Amino acid sequence: MTSMPAAAARSTSNGVLMTLRKIVASQEFALFISLITLIVLVGSVNSNYVRPNNLLSVLQGNAFAAVAAIGMSMVIISGNIDISVGSVVGVLAVICGNVSKAGAPDVLAWAVPIVLGAGVGAVIGFLVAYMRIPSIVVTLGLASILKGGLILVTEGREISGFNESFLIAQMRPLGISVPIIAMIVLTIIVAFWMRYSTFGRSIYAVGGNPEAARLSGINDRRVILIVFILNGIFVGIASLLFATQLDIIRATVPANFELLVITSSVVGGVSILGGVGTVIGSTLAAILLNAIGSALVFINISPYWLRAFQGLLILVTVLIDLFRRRRQGIGV
Repeated sequence: MTSMPAAAARSTSNGVLMTLRKIVASQEFALFISLITLIVLVGSVNSNYVRPNNLLSVLQGNAFAAVAAIGMSMVIISGNIDISVGSVVGVLAVICGNVSKAGAPDVLAWAVPIVLGAGVGAVIGFLVAYMRIPSIVVTLGLASILKGGLILVTEGREISGFNESFLIAQMRPLGISVPIIAMIVLTIIVAFWMRYSTFGRSIYAVGGNPEAARLSGINDRRVILIVFILNGIFVGIASLLFATQLDIIRATVPANFELLVITSSVVGGVSILGGVGTVIGSTLAAILLNAIGSALVFINISPYWLRAFQGLLILVTVLIDLFRRRRQGIGV
């Protein structure tokens, strides 16, 4: 007869093995291995690629996009999408810069894009959740309005001459830049919150099966509204990091920013059909995409190939997700 301690030890061992298998089979692990492999291979071709300064640059390059991808991941997991993120970042960055130039305290200038981002998210969330307008329609219209309005109002002028204390993205507490710190800390907090909080699990439920979520007592409209508000907050943080990374704010929408953020989320394992994914994956994907872009420069390949590669990654990832769902008998 097997003793209780032996049975308990075997059960614990089996649990650890199952956890390890899940980790190894996860999208996050695949992205991490891909990143390490890329660094090793490119470093063997050009040793300058693995210099500490360049590796820090790889981490920092898409940090503000990774922050925006945290919010985008929540939106896509809920069964929606936001393609206005680039236009919103461009507008909020300009507003942030103008508030600082007007003589406002740095803390107020930093807070304005975050508060306005939450407000924009609330408007989008209300239209999607309560007016039942598809999110792609709402955000496409908003993107066009903001992009056109930004050009008309600013005429493409640059904003410069900021106080050094305003440029938070250039600060390096403990020798690590603020964008890297923000990316890592926010990713960890949101990952744990989505996994272990009741509301976080509700986001997965609404995105996976809205009808079943409603029948289980989840207010899907409230969930979607709050998700878009949270997304607006992360877009606001991303716009602050974008606005303060240089000494000049260009009054334009960041080129192809929506594609970068959506690619980071989808390649990171977030199902475009909703209900699946983690923000850890989206952050790793954002880092990997910047690492690939940097690698192309170091091995003398045109960086324009990165855009084609992003599109290919989205297509392949979506096809794999569809195949996985069909094998598991999940409706698409």
